Amino acid sequence: MRQRNKDKKRSIYIETYGCSANQSHSEVMMGLLKENGYNIFRSPEDAGVLVINTCIVKEPTEKRMIFRIKSLKEKYPDKKMIIAGCMPAGEYSLVKKIAPEASLVGPNNSLDIIEAVKNTLNNTHVEYLDDKGEKILCHPRIRFNKFINIVEISKGCLGNCAYCIVKRAKGILKSYPIKAILMDIEMSLKEGCKEVWLTSQDCGCYGRDIGVTLVDLINEISKIPGEFRVRIGMANPNYVIKMLKDLINSYKSDKIYKFLHIPVQSGSNEVLKKMRRVYTAEEFKEIVTKFKKNTPNVTVWTDVIVGFPGETEKDFKETLKLIEETKPDFVNISKFGVRPGTEAEKMKKVDTETIKRRSREISNLVDRISLEKNKDWIGRTCKILITEPGRDKNQYMGRNESYKPILIETEKNLLGKFVTVRIIDAKKTHLVGKII
Repeated sequence: MRQRNKDKKRSIYIETYGCSANQSHSEVMMGLLKENGYNIFRSPEDAGVLVINTCIVKEPTEKRMIFRIKSLKEKYPDKKMIIAGCMPAGEYSLVKKIAPEASLVGPNNSLDIIEAVKNTLNNTHVEYLDDKGEKILCHPRIRFNKFINIVEISKGCLGNCAYCIVKRAKGILKSYPIKAILMDIEMSLKEGCKEVWLTSQDCGCYGRDIGVTLVDLINEISKIPGEFRVRIGMANPNYVIKMLKDLINSYKSDKIYKFLHIPVQSGSNEVLKKMRRVYTAEEFKEIVTKFKKNTPNVTVWTDVIVGFPGETEKDFKETLKLIEETKPDFVNISKFGVRPGTEAEKMKKVDTETIKRRSREISNLVDRISLEKNKDWIGRTCKILITEPGRDKNQYMGRNESYKPILIETEKNLLGKFVTVRIIDAKKTHLVGKII
């Protein structure tokens, strides 16, 4: 019994929410904990310490964080808790209100997790919230997917969007050196990874604080030997437009997924000004048009906020028009929600019913376009990398060079393998392929 209790004291459960950067931080925290003799459990019932890696980018997500923290406290009143991620840094007062006894680890302090756990287990409340300039690279990891290496290339950003709370948590842009990123990727390839995700708050501004650019980074990664694929993370239009020609050229490498995630947020220039987005709808359209012209089969993702304060029906129609004209493959649609302490919090709100109606209308448009674009792939042959199992037995999900998700059926275990398939069907969310 004593040995069991001792083991339980050194057992940790980590729950992760939010962006791929958060996932990367959780992977490193788990890796460091394991390296230091702690056990990582998949269930909170078996753990002595519960670590909640939080996200607060949207109002619904924040509410989910509050509910989850409260429910875990209620269900496991005797367990120690550490709240990590953006919530402690961006919503400190709220965290102290709902979980005053929890230790805190901010998004720039993930490498302090060992000390946080040690102190918490010894009944010492600690808070690690200062930005020490840590680099979340080349550390041991326990990956959520052993074939995918999530590489945070920078933290923070250079924007001042009127609705965003994340900068309050992560701060101003701090880019990691290209050499360190390359080393991290090379290590992961030796460990069996086949896919690399470059992630940050805004990949577009990467390197502007250290005298390099995203293009420089992509070109260096493309020189790494081996067969693997790279997904470039979200990049804002105001930085992409400045390096458009060179960025398009960097995508010619067969290692780079032909995948562009470029958030527009609104098709109305008036709304974009209120958002402080420092680009125009025309510039977004130019980027998408030139990418499609010069990068065959490029997949375009974008983000739209519906019902930003002051958005008129005319503004909304301009967004619909832009989506219809540019035809992105996928649109992440968010209903505007107030984030505390932001400039948008003081602006006059659009009523809830109008926001709901607009959200439904744009969702219908996006679903139609997504299905139409996916149907264009039927009959084509393509090479895909299998990285995850499907929902049903003998199903696997892979991605082609355009990062299109393709579902296949086979009795063979093809995880981490490249296979050639013919596309036989299309859904709005994915393609269906058959191995040939």
